[in-house]
Amino acid sequence: MIVDTWDEIRTAFQVARLGTVSGAAEVLGVHHATVIRHIDALEKRLGTRLFQRHARGYTPTESGRELLKVAQTTEEQFGQLISRIKGQGETVTGELVVTSVTGIARVLTPVFAAYQDAYPGVTIRFLSDMRLFRLDYGEAHVAIRAGGTPQEPDNVVQPLVRMQMGLYASAHYIQRHGRPAGPADFIRHRFIGPDTSEPRAPFHRWLRDHVPAEAIKYRMTEQAANDEAIRVGLGIGFMDSRTAREDAALVEIMPPIPEWDSALWIVTHVDLHRTLKVQSFLTILKQQAQGWSCTV
Repeated sequence: MIVDTWDEIRTAFQVARLGTVSGAAEVLGVHHATVIRHIDALEKRLGTRLFQRHARGYTPTESGRELLKVAQTTEEQFGQLISRIKGQGETVTGELVVTSVTGIARVLTPVFAAYQDAYPGVTIRFLSDMRLFRLDYGEAHVAIRAGGTPQEPDNVVQPLVRMQMGLYASAHYIQRHGRPAGPADFIRHRFIGPDTSEPRAPFHRWLRDHVPAEAIKYRMTEQAANDEAIRVGLGIGFMDSRTAREDAALVEIMPPIPEWDSALWIVTHVDLHRTLKVQSFLTILKQQAQGWSCTV
């Protein structure tokens, strides 16, 4: 029966993990009606309710939780098997999937260009998103992550660089609003910051602690939007110092301090870390990263 019902069990696992039919349908790439049909068929086959339906979504019953423990283990084992199969062989061909935090495509693109010059048989998929991709599920070969040291088990974590951040404004902003003399003067100015009360980036936490909330007039979730807002004069904000120094229209408000540095990490799954495809990419990545900023 397990072969015949695996699609249904997998569907139930995603519904339990995400709590909604629509969320499971999106992850599985199927219509929401298919998700409902799988759940109904599995409950009928087992003769028990696996979920309590309510206005907010689906909650597993006791029977559902027991089934889903087995489903999760099986799903993870399949994911690890797929990762190993994808990484087999000593030829550098096929797909290389790289994920990263948003905002660093500018520095990663030359890395991809150098890699494809060296290994033209590789197709690169670059996925930049706010969510963390599951390396143990085979969602990516390499992840570039920011902040504290990643702690997931079965992953190999290596320091890449510390991105030096500075506080900048456009010359246009300075002409209209003047230049703050120091933190005591921040209340009279307009700032650009993240759209969250609990920022992860150290420089954004500094901004929260030193700039009154009412002075942050423009809030965003994408680093690219942040940089563009600084350039057009919406306010004062943080930008990668290397990028800012290349723009003559930007003015440094405060010189970078170590407290603002943002650590970047290379994360790979242990099953793929030693494959030729991943190692050849990491070699080029580390070589190119030496020119980004101050190395960890």
